[in-house]
Amino acid sequence: MNGVHEYAVRVEWTGNRGTGTNHYKAYGRDHLISPAGRASADKATIQGSSDPTFHGDNDRWNPEELLLAALSQCHLLSYLHVAARNGVTVTAYADAPIGTMEQLSAGGGHFTAVTLRPRVTITDPEQIEFAQSLHAEAARECFIAASVNFPIGHEPVTTA
Repeated sequence: MNGVHEYAVRVEWTGNRGTGTNHYKAYGRDHLISPAGRASADKATIQGSSDPTFHGDNDRWNPEELLLAALSQCHLLSYLHVAARNGVTVTAYADAPIGTMEQLSAGGGHFTAVTLRPRVTITDPEQIEFAQSLHAEAARECFIAASVNFPIGHEPVTTA
């Protein structure tokens, strides 16, 4: 499965309150994220905004939350793959990731760290330690984690 894969989405700003961006507080940060290109038209549209700190709508997903979700999803899918490949049967998986972003005085900012905290249930109690160790392999195989320039910690808990 080597090769180049391309992905596309459509992002449309819906926050023009009638005066465009004539003032920092005059425009809404609302936008829609929808499928584009070869993506399925049946995918749900994601309602996005900025973090409320930056005058966004708390009821919509912000880019920072979506980044955390992407890292968590990628680790989940990589872990399930690694577990299946290694004979570990996973019956439940939930994560509550947290991330830290530093805002710079000159403007902009960046994430400084993310911690994934997966809670995994497996069928065989004899495999708990081995199942825990598979998170390192899953982390190495996660495409999204390999694409960021900040540390991603893992605090997994595995039960049977």
